[in-house]
Amino acid sequence: MTVTKARAARTSRITRAVATAAALSAAALFAAPAAVAADAHRSPNSLPQHSGSATVFVQSDNTTANTVAAYARAADGTLTRKGVYSTGGKGGMLPGTVADHLASQGSLAYDRHHQLLYAVNAGSDTVTVFAVHGTHLRRVQEISSGGSFPVSVTFHGDRVYVANTLGGGSVQGFVRTGERLVKVPSWHRNLGLDKGTSAVGQISFTPDGSKLVLTTKASGQSIDVFPLDGAHGGPSAQPVVTSTPGAVPFGFAFDSAGRIRVTEAGTNSVGTFTVGRDGRLTAKGNVPTGQTATCWAVTAGDHLYVSNAGSGTLSGYRVGAQGQLTALGNTATDAGTVDAAASSDGRYLYVQTGVKGVVDEFRVGPKGSLTAIGSVVVPGAVGGEGIVAG
Repeated sequence: MTVTKARAARTSRITRAVATAAALSAAALFAAPAAVAADAHRSPNSLPQHSGSATVFVQSDNTTANTVAAYARAADGTLTRKGVYSTGGKGGMLPGTVADHLASQGSLAYDRHHQLLYAVNAGSDTVTVFAVHGTHLRRVQEISSGGSFPVSVTFHGDRVYVANTLGGGSVQGFVRTGERLVKVPSWHRNLGLDKGTSAVGQISFTPDGSKLVLTTKASGQSIDVFPLDGAHGGPSAQPVVTSTPGAVPFGFAFDSAGRIRVTEAGTNSVGTFTVGRDGRLTAKGNVPTGQTATCWAVTAGDHLYVSNAGSGTLSGYRVGAQGQLTALGNTATDAGTVDAAASSDGRYLYVQTGVKGVVDEFRVGPKGSLTAIGSVVVPGAVGGEGIVAG
């Protein structure tokens, strides 16, 4: 083959590859059900080789250069740092915050099935996508969050949503295509809250992926539910709003029955709600923690733990068969208890503490008791939020 013909053939191959990539992107946007069905039925041998089951990732939210620290979890639950990876963006700091610069829950999200990690860069108004290979992270993409000061990110299947807390608050949706995100303009929703205050506490899909749940603070003080249009459609034009005046709903976690356990910073309590098919919430009770700045929640098996930043404690609860919460008492942490994550087997709990940028490690007993097993200092993470565990 002549050089000219070889170049022509190579150009033709590149053109076809670009066209194929564009077609795949369009297919993900407009024919998502087929793509998801194929992905959901991948054989075990086709899954990533690194399950990431013994890892913990912690975001620094450093305002100079945001990073994610990767830790390996030993058999006894203790952590060893294996690397620190730049997100390419900057962290953010809301005025007046000390231990929790983002004043949110869920600023880091780990898609174990697809081995992807999503991190918000509040100071850059972007989201970073990492590919996960054990404790090694490969930065794939940094993309606009579609708003001002992103603080929380959630995913379900091939859909990813980000909540922005400033400028009146907003929600932006993306579709995942392979390892990358594509913004869907029609999946943007303005919340219309006070533009001068931090509006959002957390965003998350319901466990079945049919709805988005969002907590609003400050001028909102509500729990907003956006029903989604089918398995792959966008959010409703307006959310179903449950007002909770004075409660200041902040973070939340779902229990095994799909009930929402919401931390209420205004009353330092935990509220329980069930979610109706139409997105309406039904209150099922409220339990005071007796602590200060109750703001974050995490489940570990049949137990719930909430973080009290002002008290430097975790309040533990056993979740009963009928959903009732039985107090297990309070466990001390380092100062400024913020976001937390449980290992996938529910045996270990890892808690960020923002005053010194420390992660405290706990073993979870059969009846929910917590035993301290160590701690690690996360580089540059004073005031940082965002932690996930495999």
